[in-house]
Amino acid sequence: MPPITTQAIELRAVVPSDLGGQRLDQLAAQLFPEHSRSRLTAWIKEGLLTVDGAVIRPRDIVHGGSVLELNAEQEAQGEWLAQDIALDIVYEDEHILVLNKPAGLVVHPAVGHQDGTLLNALLHHVPDIINVPRAGIVHRLDKDTTGLMVVAKTLQAQTQLVDQLQKRSVSRIYECIVIGVITSGGKIDAPIGRHGQQRQRMAVMAGGKQAVSHYRVLERFRAHTHTRVKLETGRTHQIRVHMAHINYPLVGDPAYGGRFRIPPAASATLVQSLKEFPRQALHARFLELDHPITGQRMKWQSPLPEDFVWLLTLLRQDREAFIG
Repeated sequence: MPPITTQAIELRAVVPSDLGGQRLDQLAAQLFPEHSRSRLTAWIKEGLLTVDGAVIRPRDIVHGGSVLELNAEQEAQGEWLAQDIALDIVYEDEHILVLNKPAGLVVHPAVGHQDGTLLNALLHHVPDIINVPRAGIVHRLDKDTTGLMVVAKTLQAQTQLVDQLQKRSVSRIYECIVIGVITSGGKIDAPIGRHGQQRQRMAVMAGGKQAVSHYRVLERFRAHTHTRVKLETGRTHQIRVHMAHINYPLVGDPAYGGRFRIPPAASATLVQSLKEFPRQALHARFLELDHPITGQRMKWQSPLPEDFVWLLTLLRQDREAFIG
């Protein structure tokens, strides 16, 4: 494994008179906005962010004219291996990149997936990204979910994108094929937490984290529905858990798929395709956000993957054969 690298951070700022009288942690967040409040607070506690050369507490009041100095090191976030793995990049500048993730690609190394992940690919494509928390990954897609992801290439971009996600100003819209015929769209507001017995699964439960999804019908078939889902929050497995919770689980979902359903007298091709669909039929279709540096609102769209399009084609043929 490569050695852990560090990046020296040396910053200095004079407190403007109109900002004086605030707590040090509040001031630092305003004067050094490229770093998160929690990171700055940790540096204050470690004595790395001083006021007029003195170490004080995060809650201590600082007056106008004081000099804040930060001398710290940002440690690389892990001993990860850079690997030359092809990326389908749809947008890139010096601050962010937006990519189209294929099915089968794990986003972050974990037990059973130490390499061959998106993170390993990012380290090869942007070596300096090792100095950004989680190598710039600010949100994730499940291994077998396809579609759009944004990655921060710098610390400043990472801090700003995380802030947008927390404020729910990033728009993430997915498309999925669910089992069952949905009559109309709706809102799912049901908290999600870790399953009590099966720790790899999530579940709707009292005491879970707030989770809100909005769904609408795109196309109905005899026993399935092509559905669009907009996330208001971003919990682990949120769409998969929420759609199963209202009894419309995703086609091909190994964890939450529930009872298998085939339209009566369906063709052998459709039956086989439904039975053998290799993953949850879920695709991150649209992504919209404010550029973390320029503030410009930007949006991207990703075409549906081939396996998803093929299944929709078979479902349409089945519907037309019985309705026509």
